[in-house]
Amino acid sequence: MQHNVKYLKENRRALRRNLTPAEAALWKHLKASQLHGRKFRRQHSIGNYILDFYCPSEKLAIELDGQVHYHSAAEQADLERDAVLEAFGIIVLRFENKDVFENLEGILQEITSRFSK
Repeated sequence: MQHNVKYLKENRRALRRNLTPAEAALWKHLKASQLHGRKFRRQHSIGNYILDFYCPSEKLAIELDGQVHYHSAAEQADLERDAVLEAFGIIVLRFENKDVFENLEGILQEITSRFSK
């Protein structure tokens, strides 16, 4: 499992510069080890996949999904991606963008519930 492969560097950088509103809102609560002291990285790549957020100490990926994820081809791609990541021992949590604005506390609780004690 390779982290942050060079050929994806520019893609990762562009994604960090152009966060979606939901990603920006969640990042405010994840950055600087604010959530129970866990360090998160944004737009971190593992293999060929760029993750929205990744916590290395917990091997936890957080993906925020917008409208583009709600058709069968994208759903299938997401399932395959999650299976590959889970084979590396990474837990993948998926949330809808709208949930960041409608239920941020619930999302943060779900994330922290996955932390090892």
